Amino acid sequence: MLLPPNQQLVSQGKWPVVGEKVPRRLDRPWKVEVTGLVENPRSWGLEELRQMPLEDFTVDIHCVTRWSRPGSRFRGIPLAALLTKSEPKPSARYISFGARSERNHSTSLPLKDALLLGVFLALEFEDSPIPEEHGGPVRTVTPGRYFYKSLKWLNSIELLAEDRLGYWEAEAGYHNTADPWREERYMAPTVDRREAQRLIESRDFSNRDLRSIDADGRDLSGLNARSALLRDANFRKAFLRGARFDSANLSNAHFQGADLREASFRDADVEGADFCGADLRDVNFTGASIFGASFTAESGDSSDLQAVIDESTRIPAEALESLTEVQQEFVRMRLR
Repeated sequence: MLLPPNQQLVSQGKWPVVGEKVPRRLDRPWKVEVTGLVENPRSWGLEELRQMPLEDFTVDIHCVTRWSRPGSRFRGIPLAALLTKSEPKPSARYISFGARSERNHSTSLPLKDALLLGVFLALEFEDSPIPEEHGGPVRTVTPGRYFYKSLKWLNSIELLAEDRLGYWEAEAGYHNTADPWREERYMAPTVDRREAQRLIESRDFSNRDLRSIDADGRDLSGLNARSALLRDANFRKAFLRGARFDSANLSNAHFQGADLREASFRDADVEGADFCGADLRDVNFTGASIFGASFTAESGDSSDLQAVIDESTRIPAEALESLTEVQQEFVRMRLR
């Protein structure tokens, strides 16, 4: 199967849980309401939604943290069906989806894109109600976009004249278009080159938002990056011996060929990070989330793309279950 750039297949039958696992608990019935620039604001309870004509959809899930799950079967209601009943006004150009979550997650799309892509409200997944941890009882699915554009625990749809960035776009800097075939994962870096150089020289990134920082080939031994936001950071071939990345967010970071001996990633988010060719001896991944991380080429046939791992590398056995079969086999063979 052809995958978007830098994606890898999850193990057969698996659907990794990403983000929060439960919705906000409220003492009122669940409903989905359509408001904003519509002629006919409406709301539907869950039973009303379930009684509407449901359609079958098969989509490929592409997570921004570099894993893909092809051929996922859903059953639900086309967004267009709800909008027909609500009658968007001519001034409506964007659509915002809101979640019943503790952090009030949301995401948005141009209205014309949402209709062209075929967004739908999913109620079932592979012949069963969608599990709560995956967004049940009702979520959106946006085919053809990274899956953060598909919202768990949907309870509001609002039509807008101007765009409103969603949670992941505004807070995490994810790209607002999110086309996986163009690898639109992140927006621009958060610091300019001069500030980045100053921070690199200080070797202190702790508690800073340094998304997409470029430290390719730099000597950052002993780096303090505790609790830093380093999504999409470039540490290729960097010298990071003894670095501390505890509780940092390093999703999709690039560590290819880096020297990470004695580094610590305790409780860090390294989902989608690339460690191919990195030296990981005596590295501590205790408590780290490693969904979609890479330690060897998926083909497994190039020694220069294999991380250096031995019995001193600390990766808990339960964490390995989130890797693809190729990655699991490679890491387990070297931890023996």
